[in-house]
Amino acid sequence: MFAQIPNGYYNTATGLNGAALKGALHDIIDNHQEINYDAVKEAVQILDEDPGNPEYIQLIYKGVSIPKSDFNAGVDGWNREHIWPQSHGDFGTNNGPGTDLHAIRPADVTVNTSRSDKDFDNGGEPHYEATGCYSDDDSWEPRDAVKGDVARAVFYMCVRYEGDITGEPDLEILDDITSSSSGNGYLGLIGAMLQWHAQDPVDQSETDRNNLVYFNEAFPNLDQGNRNPFIDHPEYAGMIWGEQLVQEPTGHATGFSTQTITLTWTDATGTFNPDGYLIRMSDTGFDNIPVPQDGVAVDDDFNNKNVPFGTGRCVFGGLTPNTMYYFKIFGHSGTGTSIDYKTGDGVQQVGILAM
Repeated sequence: MFAQIPNGYYNTATGLNGAALKGALHDIIDNHQEINYDAVKEAVQILDEDPGNPEYIQLIYKGVSIPKSDFNAGVDGWNREHIWPQSHGDFGTNNGPGTDLHAIRPADVTVNTSRSDKDFDNGGEPHYEATGCYSDDDSWEPRDAVKGDVARAVFYMCVRYEGDITGEPDLEILDDITSSSSGNGYLGLIGAMLQWHAQDPVDQSETDRNNLVYFNEAFPNLDQGNRNPFIDHPEYAGMIWGEQLVQEPTGHATGFSTQTITLTWTDATGTFNPDGYLIRMSDTGFDNIPVPQDGVAVDDDFNNKNVPFGTGRCVFGGLTPNTMYYFKIFGHSGTGTSIDYKTGDGVQQVGILAM
């Protein structure tokens, strides 16, 4: 048996945002019942049991189930994965951060080694064993089905461990690759994890696990008496981190210019539609754009472009910044020596300054 959210559990967080909300949630979920590292092994066999086979346990990154008895059974066995790596805060397997059931999951031994203490981010090379996971030198991307689970576990750890209790680290999420040195409790990247949180919303199995960590009637020594707020209230993540501004750039762009001009138009209509258009350009004025002669096709060059009917778009490139360019568009029927241009009154023209 397990318990759902008790009435009033989050009352003191109501109406808050940002740091105030983060602090209120910390006060709600801290001072939980702590278990030791050996007990974690027993607890995750209950929390992450395969619902279709009670003798099997589900592995978070690999997405498969293997016998519970395969704990540390060589390269194909399972062990305890700290979603917030122990080295990012130097808490090891100490009671509290090192044994917190909200952020420890069963993982394949070799996959866990590959993840190591890397930050979470998108990208990298596909992992040879954990299908859907990617990795590079300093980051790990879990498979899509657990991206949100991972993000919410990280959010929980950041809120739960504020360094205000003797022996506990102050854990913080950054939007950058972090160091795993023992002198800090940083983990990245918040941008990727907010994306994953939205991409992979809370499902029933995650809710059930949260309930069971909070209260396990059958095994009361293997629960914690606290909840993950970001499973119960997914909106809290955006209210704390979603509107943060990152550091603005230190400089401005230079050499801002337009060396291409794109012209668009609406095709001519009438009894006889044109077969195409000749667009002519000059940098000295409309009067210096020559009128094309019937029966004389004009080849494409810097100042002339031929465009088929129905395209409605033409690009002139290689232009000089701070120069005014003038354009005229002539519809025509036929090609080659039979070409017949529409000239005279009504020819469209436009002048544009290249910046």
